[in-house]
Amino acid sequence: MAYATTNPYTNETLATFAEIGDEELDRAIGTAHATFESWRTKSFDERGRVVRRAAQILRDRPDDFARLLTLEMGKLFEESRGEVELAASILDYYADNAEEFLAPERVATEDPQAGEAVVVSDPIGVLFGVQPWNFPYYQLARFAAPNLMAGNVVMVKHASIVPQSAAAFGSLFREAGAPEGAYTNVYANKDQVTRAIRDPRVRGVALTGSEGAGASVAAQAGEELKKSTLELGGSDALIVLGDADLDVSVERALSGRLNNAGQSCVAAKRIIVVKEVADDFLRRFAEGFARLRAGDPFDSATTLPPLSSQSAADDLQELVDEAEEHGATVVTPGDPVPEEGAFAQPRIITGLTRDNPVYDKEFFGPVALFFRAEDEEDAVRIANDSTFGLGGSVFTEDIARGAEVARRIDTGMVFVNHPTLTRPSLPFGGTKRSGYGEELSAAGIQEFVNKKLINVMPTG
Repeated sequence: MAYATTNPYTNETLATFAEIGDEELDRAIGTAHATFESWRTKSFDERGRVVRRAAQILRDRPDDFARLLTLEMGKLFEESRGEVELAASILDYYADNAEEFLAPERVATEDPQAGEAVVVSDPIGVLFGVQPWNFPYYQLARFAAPNLMAGNVVMVKHASIVPQSAAAFGSLFREAGAPEGAYTNVYANKDQVTRAIRDPRVRGVALTGSEGAGASVAAQAGEELKKSTLELGGSDALIVLGDADLDVSVERALSGRLNNAGQSCVAAKRIIVVKEVADDFLRRFAEGFARLRAGDPFDSATTLPPLSSQSAADDLQELVDEAEEHGATVVTPGDPVPEEGAFAQPRIITGLTRDNPVYDKEFFGPVALFFRAEDEEDAVRIANDSTFGLGGSVFTEDIARGAEVARRIDTGMVFVNHPTLTRPSLPFGGTKRSGYGEELSAAGIQEFVNKKLINVMPTG
């Protein structure tokens, strides 16, 4: 697993980085474990000063941090700046709210002889996080912020294609005043991830990534009887009902499918439209795809950046080809994308049937799957006909109806009249093969703490 910065706009490798050695990894775990013993004793205010300072550093130098995101994984520069601000807001959110979220909870025993009972939230130790490339800072912030504020310490193995972004976030916490070992970035390989998970000093594991990686990490953590959380893939459905405002629905469907060049677990990948408005919607949706302008992600005129790597573009093309080979129709709106760079041609796939081998695959890029539904019931059926269960959305002018339909969609998150929304205060998590566990909100800080009962009985 080579750690390297390769600019996906040119496919030029700009820098490479050595993997950590086994002895160095062991020392890093030891340092983290030792730091935990002191970090856990710090007050919320003391920990909060470090985390808030990290947020301020991000806001003081947004372009410096954003540049690395665009350089390493091709994100539009304005989207990169937005991610920097989002990461800062997550850090501030937990610095401001952790003490309240983890406040001791008094328990009513209903028995005077049982004394007084209270549940406290204790940190558990060193946590190991395996993180993806598509939102390099956002993913780190939502793992690190709640757990550092809870009194844990974190070690991170980031994706191999964003090594400079990974290093920048580690340097961020050192600059903010965190002690060595509170936040540790490691350029680890697959075997070393297993080594870390199996180390008794590591007490919990969090992964955001593919189903395969999630299954492997969950199995290893399970064998060691360690808590794990998984945020895996998604094939989110965007349902458009007959009474929806098509201008709004099309605009937001385009945004939901094409944000981050379509490389998002919660992107609107399956567009499901009831038949009476399906043709009109599809025509407008295709026109939106045709307006995309491929180019340099640092150029403000560019609306379609390259994918994160050439292999990502090739993998997506293989899925498109497989869909077409098995009977689906592939529509290609707009001009051909550049041959140089990791660009993926925007496409809309229709006529995808249940027996097509890619029916239940995740299309990670600017490719939308379009389905015509007979009615609302059929739209919900199609939406739930997936092994994934991350997010989804419903578009309708009838808000009550939208909320009712949302209740019937089997996912961890559903949005009415917008495709997705990320805020520090909103819980994020999925079901089925999209993983388990919550991130963000009050729920996110509860995953890796020990809910310890303290029961005090009078002696008299």
